[in-house]
Amino acid sequence: MKRDTLERLRDSQQKKVPVALATDLASGDETLIFHDQSVGSLGENSDFLDQARRSLQDDKSGIINFEGRDIFIHVFNPPLRMAIVGAVHIAQPLSRMATVAGYDVIVIDPRQSFATTERFPGVQIIDEWPDEGMKKIDPDRRTAVVTLTHDPKLDDPGLTVALNSPAFYIGSLGSRKTHASRVDRLKEAGFSEDDINRIHGPVGLNLRAVSPAEIAVSILAEITATLHAREETTAA
Repeated sequence: MKRDTLERLRDSQQKKVPVALATDLASGDETLIFHDQSVGSLGENSDFLDQARRSLQDDKSGIINFEGRDIFIHVFNPPLRMAIVGAVHIAQPLSRMATVAGYDVIVIDPRQSFATTERFPGVQIIDEWPDEGMKKIDPDRRTAVVTLTHDPKLDDPGLTVALNSPAFYIGSLGSRKTHASRVDRLKEAGFSEDDINRIHGPVGLNLRAVSPAEIAVSILAEITATLHAREETTAA
């Protein structure tokens, strides 16, 4: 690996920026692939970039054959994270399921009687107001954010930080009426329609879920679908 490539990789990892290293196995040519740019000769081909970014999005390293050339795509992604605002009943099965699915889970709730290690074993707990807790974890493109409290005093501050971040998924629990009120409040706070449309509300796929565990399944299913959805990436 070239020295400048190694330095860029280290810098990206320190900043928690997803990146893939594409190496032509015959020539040794190296190209770094980011979500919005590339560095190297292989990045001049848009079709190749689409394939490489798909590997990056799916977190899957391996060899691809492109125009008769074997190219190894080595993905360097920061860990998947899920920030759950609200240590409520649904958060308990959701945190367990998300952990099994490979997420580092953080539960944020200032109510210390809810956010306990007994209720959330093995999960990072931040017992601060959601805006403070969200700023502390600094959501990136590998972070999903879910708000579950139904309380605007808790959900809205968390959503404010999430909407100002590149989090790949933002979801909020509540009925359509609850979400409509949430939309009005966020518009008054200065968020655009495009910003607000990032929120999945009501949260989760429509699985006709009833129990907390079933609702957690629907939420994790929607997050998974969003994570692996094809993105429109045109920058080279």
